[in-house]
Amino acid sequence: MSSNTKARGPLTEQEVHTNPLLAIPTETGESELKALLVNYAGERLQQQNVSVEMIIETLAHEFPELVFVLAEENFIRGYKLGLDDAYKGFTGNPEETATEGE
Repeated sequence: MSSNTKARGPLTEQEVHTNPLLAIPTETGESELKALLVNYAGERLQQQNVSVEMIIETLAHEFPELVFVLAEENFIRGYKLGLDDAYKGFTGNPEETATEGE
């Protein structure tokens, strides 16, 4: 633990499920599509500073099929990765399997 980190109790469920990257403000200028999304979400939500979370909420409301497909693909890839990791624990000889997790 670093000297800047204060010891504290366990995280709450909300803290575990909150991604700090969602609150990062976004700026236009990197691409035409990004500028369109930032401006559209800002106008729709009547906000000057638009975060990634605001854009996702706007997309989920306006284009739920897109967000659903992205979420489903992310879930399936994560599930497959978890299964692959679990099956790796059952292969090889016991000495290799025991030392891989360390």
